[in-house]
This record gives sequence, structure tokens and C-alpha cells, in this order.
Amino acid sequence: MSVTLDLSGRLVVVTGGTRGVGAGIARAFLRAGAEVVVCARRPPDTPVTAAGRRAHYRPLDLRDPAAVHGFFPQLAAEHGPLDCLVNNAGGTPYRLLDQGGAERHARVVALNLLAPLTASLAAYEVMRHGPAGGSVLMIGSVSGTRPSPGSAAYGAAKAGLEHLARSMAVEWAPRIRVNTLVLGMVRTELAALHYGDEAGVAAVGATVPLGRLAEPAEIGDACVFLASDRAAYLTGASLLVHGGGERPAFLDAATVNHPAPPDATKDLT
Repeated sequence: MSVTLDLSGRLVVVTGGTRGVGAGIARAFLRAGAEVVVCARRPPDTPVTAAGRRAHYRPLDLRDPAAVHGFFPQLAAEHGPLDCLVNNAGGTPYRLLDQGGAERHARVVALNLLAPLTASLAAYEVMRHGPAGGSVLMIGSVSGTRPSPGSAAYGAAKAGLEHLARSMAVEWAPRIRVNTLVLGMVRTELAALHYGDEAGVAAVGATVPLGRLAEPAEIGDACVFLASDRAAYLTGASLLVHGGGERPAFLDAATVNHPAPPDATKDLT
């Protein structure tokens, strides 16, 4: 039996929705029938389209609180009630903690934690007056659940974002649902910058239990589900979208140094 999630008539905003994971999320909502607005500082190189439909682009610097607070009322005036905000915009350069002052790391926290907070507060003021409430989705990361050398400020911000979502879910219930998608590695147009050529991408993907990186469309499908009525009782939840996570390093070390016979029994604590 197939299950079709129909979001026709709903208005969705995807921050950073002009490329990569954000564009994949926007396309998934377009396929589900929603009206989609993507916002970023710069327009997409090509329009974000799917199922014969096109996302609206609106310029917005999420680090400008005044602009953000003005954006959502104007959006509602033009398009009607807002149903879903996806806080996707974020990112970080690779930088060890001792290679940048606190101010540089603070900018990473501002983009990945304070900007989603600002956008959520502004969207809440519009959503809470809508006929059916709304949904906020945070795009988190496994970097917020484990040590993240080279991106420690980013990991700390993503950990804070997940906690923020849980608190929002309690404060804003029952009108607004707030959930987090905790992402692992995703294959985007920038994957080569992180993982190298196709061989490098494949080698990195082989470390994931499912044997590959996620596709942006798969992240989008998870977002559509959480925004839909099928997830009406889900709020304050964290959905792991990471292909099974990371294989514990001790397993490979143990296998190399002490290969177990085929009939060995396990006694692990």
C-alpha cells in the first residue's frame, strides 16, 4: 500500500533552500503540493523546481534580525498563513579551535543557532494566528552528538539547536509542533570539497552502515513527513537521518587484531 502525503495549499519556508540539502528539501515539498518559498542571501544559480512547479525565491540575510522579523509578516500578507518553517541554513569552515579567536567561532554559533532562533520566533508570531497552527523543523547534525574536531563551534551550535527545539516544542504546544532532523553525511554538489573525488565519496560512504551518503531528496522526504498530518503527534522529537550512524572504530580494530572464529559467542558489556 502506498502512502501519499498531500500538502496542497500549505505554505512552507526553507531557509538556505537554494542549493544542497535545502534545495532537496524544497523540491520534496513541491512534489507534495506545497507552495514553497526559499530564502538566502543570493538567488539560486537555477530555479528550484520539481513536479512541474517552482519555488519562490526571496532574498534574506538570516543574521539580520530586523530583516527576519520583517520578512514573515510580509510573506503572510503576500501568500497567506505560514504552515511550516524549515531552519536549514547553516554551515562552517574547517577550523581547529586554536586557529581562530572566540569571535570567529561565535559567528559560526550565530549562524547555526541564533539565526534559527530568530527565524523561529518571527515565524511563530505569524503561525500562531493561523487557522491550523504550524510546524517548525530544525536541521541538526550528528556533529552535535559526538566530538567534532575542526568544527567544534558548529557541533556545539547543533547540540544547542536540538535542545532549543525540545524547549520550543513544550512552550509552543499544542499550536506549533517543533522537531529536529539529525543528519549524517549528505551527497550534495559540494561533496567533493569535503570527501574528494568519486572514489573518496564512495570510501566515506562505505563507513556508513547503509553503505552510502544520503541524497538531499531523502532528507526532504523526512521533512515532508514531519510537517504532515501523519506526524501530528510528533513534537520535541529528534529523527536520526544518518544511515545507521558511524561504525564504532573499536570493532574494526578488534577484528584486525583478534579475528573471531565463525562459531564464537559474544560476551560484550
